[in-house]
Amino acid sequence: MADLFKNLYSQNFFEALTDALQNVLKRFNRQQFLQEIYDTEWEELELKQRMHHITTILTNYLSSNYPKSIEQIEQVITWLQQNRVEDKVKYPDLVFMIFPHYIELTGLHDFNTSIRAFESITPFSTCELAVRPFIIKYEDKMMNVIQKWTAHPNEHVRRLASEGCRPRLPWGMALRRFKHDPTPVIPVLEALKKDDSAYVRKSVANNLNDISMDNPQVTIDIAHMWKGLSMNTDWIVKHACRTLLKAGNREVLELFGFGVPEHMEVRNFSILNDRISVGDDLEFSFKLYNHSNESILVRLEYAIYFLKQKGHHTRKVFKISEKNYAPGSCTVINRRQSFKLVSSRKYHSGEHYVSLIINGSEFEEAAFTLQT
Repeated sequence: MADLFKNLYSQNFFEALTDALQNVLKRFNRQQFLQEIYDTEWEELELKQRMHHITTILTNYLSSNYPKSIEQIEQVITWLQQNRVEDKVKYPDLVFMIFPHYIELTGLHDFNTSIRAFESITPFSTCELAVRPFIIKYEDKMMNVIQKWTAHPNEHVRRLASEGCRPRLPWGMALRRFKHDPTPVIPVLEALKKDDSAYVRKSVANNLNDISMDNPQVTIDIAHMWKGLSMNTDWIVKHACRTLLKAGNREVLELFGFGVPEHMEVRNFSILNDRISVGDDLEFSFKLYNHSNESILVRLEYAIYFLKQKGHHTRKVFKISEKNYAPGSCTVINRRQSFKLVSSRKYHSGEHYVSLIINGSEFEEAAFTLQT
């Protein structure tokens, strides 16, 4: 993903940023700033490395007085908003994380100023990564602030309350204490489970999904308590349990009505091209029979067992559908799985496997060869 996104720090981004800095900072030298940005290592830097590099250089142009520097950043953001930076720059919420990163790097000593800055800045560029060192250093104090944020009038701040304390936030440092014991996080999620904003509720679901990876029973217990409260909490519960569903957790499957598939049968499972190259699609098909006299709710998935460099295989589950199959029915299902190169996965030549999964139970398996 970093390979795809690092070039978001584009000419348009730097034109917008330097225009804003020039309008806010006295004696700002645009040419010098850009020369420092485009140093000999710039081309080799990935997204987060570029963010850090820009923030480090920006620090030298802002006031050495931390509260004053925050005022300058807020003025820069105001200028960018007034000049509709979102029309000129792709993913402004992402690329302008240089500002929260500045707080993370510079403001850990000044708790009150940084908290006020998080509230001010996060509607423009999310502070979910930047709050994590504050949680680690000031856990009780920070969690009290986060709890207050759950009642904030701005949805971005309320989302920050949940997103910032996720135990396993992607791209962010893990909160090891919360991975071990998520108890301090639960009151935050309880306060937000009925939030009016889908943006906030999705973060609550993602937080619970994080918790499920280290403390599955905590998420399962909450799922039992929240399911049925409303359509919105039902959505949170389902999205929060996605990792448990893919893992075939029987308690969670049954919570959503996916019983043991004793009356379901797979026939004629066939791989149409059992030798493929990177860039190709794997194609397979099968017939699914319901031998019972009743309709059966089925969660249908397949797993790819990817060959790794040391010769072992790792399993990744992909969802096909969730639907009812009529009594006595026979359904023909065709599926494609792309093997295009992506930055998040490295392929290795050799034998791979694909299997079918019905309500968490693994059925047929077949081998195919991938050539890189």
